[in-house]
Amino acid sequence: MRLFVGIPIAGHVLDNLARVLKQLRPLAPVRWSPVENFHITSRFIGEWPEEKLEALEAALEEVKTPTRFEISIAGFGYFPNPHHPRTLFAAVHSGPQPGELAARVDESLLPLGIAKEDRPYSPHLTLAKIKHENIQDLRDHLANMTNFDFGTFPVTEFHLYLSQPGPKGSVYSSLAVYPIAAASSQAGHPR
Repeated sequence: MRLFVGIPIAGHVLDNLARVLKQLRPLAPVRWSPVENFHITSRFIGEWPEEKLEALEAALEEVKTPTRFEISIAGFGYFPNPHHPRTLFAAVHSGPQPGELAARVDESLLPLGIAKEDRPYSPHLTLAKIKHENIQDLRDHLANMTNFDFGTFPVTEFHLYLSQPGPKGSVYSSLAVYPIAAASSQAGHPR
């Protein structure tokens, strides 16, 4: 099983992204992510034996989450940089909570033998993977866009996702949902 932990994206934000991607997709022959796969990765786990799934789910149940927080999706960027792009992403704007959640997930997975992530956490929403395709038309269009705001939503849960290969790329499905406590209910009762 190929697994990862992530934050789902609210429906109204997905709708806004879908409208913009309808304009962008014809501009570059890159590998575009399906809207139904959009998420913000908290921790990529990779291959995991199915017989140990219960232990993984139990470890994630113990994550002491930050209290609920908001995320805004606005703007675009390229990884590793605009001069040698390999990924086009929509930018995630929030306080420190997405990073705190990722660190706490990391800590909960240590007893299972999953080493901590060694790269700095950079929350983002992957829109497309780029190999060596010509993306000049895409770059020009993005440079002329005036509305980069896709919306804001409250983060009330994170998920354990399964990634399965499909004929048109990977298909993601949620295996388990973990709630994030509201501020008032978490006082004195850590998860």
